Amino acid sequence: MMQKLSKLTALIGLALGASLAQADTGKRLLTGGVSTIAGSAGGGLSPWAVIGSNATEGEVGLSAYASRANTQDYSLNSYGLALGIHDRVELSVAQQDFDASPAVALNGIAPFGIAAGQHIQMDVLGVKVKVAGDAVLDSDNWMPQISVGLEYKTVRPGSLQSVFDFMGVKNNGTDFYVSATKLLLDKSLLLNGTLRSTNANQGGLLGFGAGSTGTSSRSLVPEFAVAYLLNKKLAVGAEYRVMTNNLESVGSAAGLGNALHADDWKDIFVAWAPSKNVSLTLAYVDLGQIVPGVTAGRRQTGTYLSAQFAF
Repeated sequence: MMQKLSKLTALIGLALGASLAQADTGKRLLTGGVSTIAGSAGGGLSPWAVIGSNATEGEVGLSAYASRANTQDYSLNSYGLALGIHDRVELSVAQQDFDASPAVALNGIAPFGIAAGQHIQMDVLGVKVKVAGDAVLDSDNWMPQISVGLEYKTVRPGSLQSVFDFMGVKNNGTDFYVSATKLLLDKSLLLNGTLRSTNANQGGLLGFGAGSTGTSSRSLVPEFAVAYLLNKKLAVGAEYRVMTNNLESVGSAAGLGNALHADDWKDIFVAWAPSKNVSLTLAYVDLGQIVPGVTAGRRQTGTYLSAQFAF
């Protein structure tokens, strides 16, 4: 996986010179979205149908981002690159680093041997293709921009591998999705709906599928986003992402009750683009319960900050 990641990063890097040479594009501020935590263009939590970077038809563009989310018990750092080709194809790569320190409490339940301060890392390779419509050119009618995409994910749990083995989850998986984005410029409104086929737990950070007492089959889960453009540089909005709950029955069968329960993710965000090449996103996030058995059932709410540079 790391070899694939290096190759894609090199491919994206080779396009940087071309994208810088074509930085003066016609794409409107914020209409290309920001970067998701998985690297694709969209909101912070969910991909949109838009293609990343500032490149329009006939151009190649690049975007890079870094983000950090903090909740009561966890944190997630993410960074990555996205290559936009002719406003038609998007290739993305991202790496996530999840602070899973509370999981050391599981050592008191079973001899898992989890190291103190353990982090879970995940690599994400993404491909998105626009198949119909154009968010900007079709803004005066009801035709949305529609894209299909996939995210191939590989998770590296470190000393938490023993917990992954107990839960019967896999360390890699692929999400498939279709997104529809409708931009209503006359109303300063952007709407997005995404339907995802996945068996990922907590987006993949807790592996994919589950053991015999859980759910390993894929689920179709919806994701929604709305953004209102206060002016050409500032937008406010919200996202809602339905999550799978594959692992709760595994915990219940092991006598742990709802210790492995998962909730849907949601946020309220403000995105500011001081220039065509820079955007900053600040959000309040509510990720619900994440392994409530080691966090006394607390909801994981907190802040999210992301910076994106696009050419």
